Amino acid sequence: MKPSFSLKIPEFLSKVKSAIKISKGTLTSDSSGIFGGTTAETVFEELETQLLLADVGVETTMWLLNEVRQDALASREEGLDIAILLKGKVRELLETIEKPFVIDQAHKPLVILVVGVNGSGKTTTIGKLTSNISEHGYSVLLAAGDTFRAGAVEQLTQWANRTESNIISQDQNADPAAVVFDALDSAKARNIDVVLADTAGRLHTTSSLMDQLEKICRVISRVDSSAPHEIMLVLDATQGQNALSQAKAFQKAIGITSLVITKLDGTAKGGILLAIARELGLPVRFLGTGEDISDLHPFEAEAFTNVLFAE
Repeated sequence: MKPSFSLKIPEFLSKVKSAIKISKGTLTSDSSGIFGGTTAETVFEELETQLLLADVGVETTMWLLNEVRQDALASREEGLDIAILLKGKVRELLETIEKPFVIDQAHKPLVILVVGVNGSGKTTTIGKLTSNISEHGYSVLLAAGDTFRAGAVEQLTQWANRTESNIISQDQNADPAAVVFDALDSAKARNIDVVLADTAGRLHTTSSLMDQLEKICRVISRVDSSAPHEIMLVLDATQGQNALSQAKAFQKAIGITSLVITKLDGTAKGGILLAIARELGLPVRFLGTGEDISDLHPFEAEAFTNVLFAE
């Protein structure tokens, strides 16, 4: 049996703990005023501010605070720690999107279509994921379907060389659907386990990006009626609520099945994952925390919650 994907907790914590800015000190409060005093309202106002600053978004912030308030009223426990209540709600919410990446060997090749806007870290994520999958003993073939962005094919080729993986590519401005079609044919002939298909993040043609992605999906289904088996959207966490809007647009157009959240090593607050869980419910497979090939971590709700509330 091939090893499963797992989270390297110490490495993950060291990468993201400085990027997420909810302070437990701010959130912790005695509950003496929770049932009507001004202390309670001050606590909840502080909670609201911290959640909004963390990119949680208005709708999800209001929902979380309402859940915490109701639990506090129901408990009537003396010295109630509001931070613990909130942390528990956050963990429960994030657990709804914790669905680990699994390579379904019933599908060979397993076809993963990777989508996202330019600048989200899509091609780099494919490279890291290729390395991760290869380390677990599976063969990977890359399809260079981002034929419109200058340098995209070259960038993916570098990742193929670095990970010692096969790649199918064509000339600049070639039909992306044709590239992916050729890749699937080649993968079947070579008995490859996984096909990772890169796609355009922006087009300079008369057709829209979503139309092009829909075309790729149609072409893939001609080779394998069950494919693509996963449509993985890469989102830049530093985009905050804009990332959520992107996810909604892609979901409406082509039906996203999972997410990768990147750039959690910079100025991103991390709260966008709560909004994604509340408003979309899409599984988050991985978190990207840097440029190194090892900076791709399986998402685990408890570990991420602990980071979110770290002092």
